[in-house]
Amino acid sequence: MSTQEIYIRGINDTEARGPFTLEQLVSLGETGGIDGETLYYDTTTEQWATFSSSEEMMNLVFPPKKKLSVKPKENVRTTGAEKEEQAPITIEQMLAAAEGRTEDTEDKRAQIVAQEVSAKIGLYSGTAILLVSAAALLVPHADIIAQLDYAKVLKEPLVLLGAVDLFCAIMLGLGVAAAYPFIRFRAALGVGFLGLLFWLQGQPGLACAAIAGSVGMYFCTVFLSYLPVITAAVLGLAGMGFMAWRLLT
Repeated sequence: MSTQEIYIRGINDTEARGPFTLEQLVSLGETGGIDGETLYYDTTTEQWATFSSSEEMMNLVFPPKKKLSVKPKENVRTTGAEKEEQAPITIEQMLAAAEGRTEDTEDKRAQIVAQEVSAKIGLYSGTAILLVSAAALLVPHADIIAQLDYAKVLKEPLVLLGAVDLFCAIMLGLGVAAAYPFIRFRAALGVGFLGLLFWLQGQPGLACAAIAGSVGMYFCTVFLSYLPVITAAVLGLAGMGFMAWRLLT
């Protein structure tokens, strides 16, 4: 469970966030980023469910904390500094800690925000890479597609792959996080199938572009930090863009 990738979203959200590890979800729970009513994608049932609906997930993500006990007041004189240390925690301090606005939690909150932004960059970049790839593979065969000649379409593997890319782009555009594993499989297929196909056709430039674009597509769904995900996005868009330019000109 600790290495499982988990996707989450709010009840009223259409866009999923993630993937997160269990440790990251625990951090989100500690800082108030998620609660028991937050939805997570259950890979076992392949459905969205709230954390509160699963006792196991609640214990993992929101582990019970030790209860604080108040020591009885001792009849001992204290200095001003000791009184300040023993001052009770106020509601404002508790809320600030939950929101990551204290010195102890602000670093953790900043890390979570960075991961959320990186996930969105990967989502949007992956969608753009898939759209460029779909255009590169489908537009050169537009006449066959327009004729709705399924016999000819089935003889063109690039048309089928372009249709898969278009479908994946639509899924990502709709925020369907469950499509990530399939997109990673598509990226691996692009590295092997497209790379080998173009190489055997004597087009090493196209082969390298297809491989670079597919690698960038894959890592856009994996990285959760700024520099790696931006690098993957640039690599994917550059590779698929070059492939589209060669196939469409």
